[in-house]
Amino acid sequence: MEILLSSPRGFCAGVVRAIEIVERAIALYDPPIYVKHEIVHNPYVVSSLEKKGAVTVENIQDIPKGSTVIFSAHGSPPEDFALARKHDMKIIDATCPLVTKVHNEAKKYDKEGRKIILVGHKGHIEVRGSMGQVKDAILVDEPNREFIPKWDINTPVAVLTQTTLSVDDTANTIEAIKNRFPSAIIRNDVCYATTNRQEAVKKLADNVDLVLVIGAQNSSNCNRLREVARARGVPAYLINSVDELDESWLKGLKKVGITSGASTPELLLDEVITKLKPDSVETLSSIEEDVTFVLPSELK
Repeated sequence: MEILLSSPRGFCAGVVRAIEIVERAIALYDPPIYVKHEIVHNPYVVSSLEKKGAVTVENIQDIPKGSTVIFSAHGSPPEDFALARKHDMKIIDATCPLVTKVHNEAKKYDKEGRKIILVGHKGHIEVRGSMGQVKDAILVDEPNREFIPKWDINTPVAVLTQTTLSVDDTANTIEAIKNRFPSAIIRNDVCYATTNRQEAVKKLADNVDLVLVIGAQNSSNCNRLREVARARGVPAYLINSVDELDESWLKGLKKVGITSGASTPELLLDEVITKLKPDSVETLSSIEEDVTFVLPSELK
């Protein structure tokens, strides 16, 4: 069996920054350090940080007053920050800068009097944070375009997106919104890492018999990678670790493609490769990435 690896794959700049924020906070301040929501959507990463002194919680009310709290890379609504301040917590914001950009766009266009449409997946933590930035934002739950609001055609509209959506599906949804509101301002916020990994998986899928995506089931970008591969006509499976690998999927296959999501450590991919014992491993390179983000000032 030959294995082809997709590139780019694995950690994006926002994930690298978020993990470093937690590690530095643990070193600088007395543990436990509380993290609002999983810092990134990968159980291996979350567990590793918890072993060092991080405590993951879903509700600010569950954090003792005066504690240090880190807000996850996905972003949080303003009321969570307000409650943390009310309880005298030291706040460290690990929101990905590209998600913060969406928040700022929402507030900017809302002040200009435009109605905000967010294209995203209902219930996702990033969507909850972005929707919370302004009142009366409308979610178009991609790809269910029937949720496009039936406002007057001349309504001033700004369209924002979740950062981890399918590039192709989002383009189609935005086109449908644009047809309804021709004067809408479109801000396609699907991030560079999501875009690059999906393009790399398209190339990978065209050269293999099956694609394995290494990552968590609750990771939006990992699920999109699996969908993109399947859309190219090849079987694709999302597994969190080598323990979830079903070797019957690979029986008789000559070329297997492997990629990983933006919050997946390379270690998990390496374990899968070791398990498969391939005859050869090659990397199918695509776009080079050199993006980095600075740390919050209190951790520099």
